Amino acid sequence: MVGPAVKREAVAHLQAVMGLSERRACSIVGADRKMVRYQSCRRPETELRGRLRNLANERRRFGYRRLFILLRREGEPSGVNRIYRLYREEGLTVRKRRSRRRAVGTRAPILVEAKANARWSLDFVHDQFACGRRFRVLNIVDDVTRECLAAIPDTSISGRRVARELTGLVARRGKPGMIVSDHGTEFTSNAILAWSKDHRVEWHYIAPGKPMQNGYVESFNGRMRDELLNESLFFGLDHARSAIAEWVEDFNTTRPHSSLGYQTPAAFAGLLAATANPVAQHAPQGVTQTDEALIAAG
Repeated sequence: MVGPAVKREAVAHLQAVMGLSERRACSIVGADRKMVRYQSCRRPETELRGRLRNLANERRRFGYRRLFILLRREGEPSGVNRIYRLYREEGLTVRKRRSRRRAVGTRAPILVEAKANARWSLDFVHDQFACGRRFRVLNIVDDVTRECLAAIPDTSISGRRVARELTGLVARRGKPGMIVSDHGTEFTSNAILAWSKDHRVEWHYIAPGKPMQNGYVESFNGRMRDELLNESLFFGLDHARSAIAEWVEDFNTTRPHSSLGYQTPAAFAGLLAATANPVAQHAPQGVTQTDEALIAAG
């Protein structure tokens, strides 16, 4: 038995079930009688506990740090240590899912210029509807601002469809300096090669079997899998589109991002756009602080 609370329960059990005196029960358990009689003077903090539980139920894959950021946005003055104590006492610890593989070897950050549209990353993530039919989601991420520029779910996405989506995205946001992807058939098709040549956008393919060379979108895929796909049951394509669009909007504008100092991607993008110096003052890990920096991909 470790901890005062467990020892108090053991002493109370011995007294109630076996009829022992407090002195005898404390002697058996090895507890101090003052500790057993102690009554906490700490406030119950019922309202804060309730709000913390509600946030944890809404964001079931958020840890105490992100919950603390959300509470602080609402005006809660409590420090992170108090939030962590209540988080533990309420039993809100996120259960870790066992990973299938572990990364080995050294890790080197991929260098990109610290400005929006310096580099985009593309990748697919797969899931299935309640009926068992599978679908896929094309994710496009800005490597610097960490914004999800597009998340397109469909039962089939060809190279021509990828080219059309990129054309529309370029019209809305502007042309990227580079696009990075793996060697999937959609990304190596003639449609993508022609699109890259026509729009004069450099397309970089990562080395086979090296997904961490495309780590930004892989990380985003993991967050989407953990916080949305594994937590939701989709009943059709329309349902998936609406749910994914809502989650992407929340990811860009509400969800604190740890690599950006717990800012949201939209807030960090606004900070980059507002600074007179085009180079970010506090660039995320893997982003260079010089205008002349080139991307070291692979």
